[in-house]
Amino acid sequence: MPAAPLDATTLARAPKVLLHDHLDGGLRPQTVLELADEVGYGALPADEPEALGRWFREAAYSGSLERYLLTFAHTVGVMQRPEAVQRVARECALDLAADGVVYAEVRMAPELLTAMPLQAAVEAMLDGYAQGSREAAAAGRPIVVGALLCAMRQADRWVEVAEQVVAFRDAGVVGFDLAGPEDGFPPDRIPDALALLDRAGAHRTIHAGEAAGIESIRAALDGAGAERLGHGVRIADEVPLDGPLGPVARRVLEERVPLEVAPSSNVQTGAYPSLAAHPVGRLHRGGFTVTLNTDNRLMSGVSLTSEFADVVATHGWSWNDVQTVTERALTGAFLDDGERTRLLHDVVRPGYAALRE
Repeated sequence: MPAAPLDATTLARAPKVLLHDHLDGGLRPQTVLELADEVGYGALPADEPEALGRWFREAAYSGSLERYLLTFAHTVGVMQRPEAVQRVARECALDLAADGVVYAEVRMAPELLTAMPLQAAVEAMLDGYAQGSREAAAAGRPIVVGALLCAMRQADRWVEVAEQVVAFRDAGVVGFDLAGPEDGFPPDRIPDALALLDRAGAHRTIHAGEAAGIESIRAALDGAGAERLGHGVRIADEVPLDGPLGPVARRVLEERVPLEVAPSSNVQTGAYPSLAAHPVGRLHRGGFTVTLNTDNRLMSGVSLTSEFADVVATHGWSWNDVQTVTERALTGAFLDDGERTRLLHDVVRPGYAALRE
């Protein structure tokens, strides 16, 4: 039999691995409306799901940073109760499973949930992911969801967040992240937090190489011990169309540092003018450990299936490319080797074999 056509329908059936997805960037519009109604949050710009979803997408693509950040003010604004966090996390797991994601790491900064202690926020997320995963499995869509806890670069709660990463490492938290503005807030600014993670052997991925360039990536690797780069796409600044790689790019290539690339988000925030101009295809062809990610599903109006479909269409990827990127994401995931092996041999490879025969 010939391979299944490489389109959105078949990609939806393909087993996928997602490493970079923000919980507060992926709410269902209907959920935003219902949570706002429950707490009397009256600042939403629309009162109907389709219109609200359209507003989020248009605001995020507006070219105005102020308007872009306001989108998160709304989602975080309606998540200020443990039961709201739990619901959003449950729906996240269900939505990703319905999209064919078999393993996901979803991140959130618990310090943004200011109406509750960090521990309560983390417990609510983990409860929601677990419940959603159970329901997805019962529906024949098994998914494993791990939580990444973000500390905000510009704030001073890194140690507290690192403590939660260590405290919940056996309960579903798989690692630590730094989010927020890269410029002016170096990733080694609070060394006590990094030392705590080092002592515990805790995993970490660091937002770097999104808004800022090569020096941000170098600082994430050397200063914060990043195992993966959140976005990391500006490594392309040292990957010329012809000629030798720059020193940081050569290191990232040789050390196989996973790049959590989110093309639609990068276009949305103005890092690149279009998907055609985005370096995801060039980096992948060059042998970099490219993974494909959603970043913020609500704001970007994307799913992991749509992200793959758009990159396939724009950059000419084949089934080989899709499977390679998926397996590289699984290799870079923060999970134990037994589970990684199970997912690779029992889920990912059989799933692609069925689509390619």
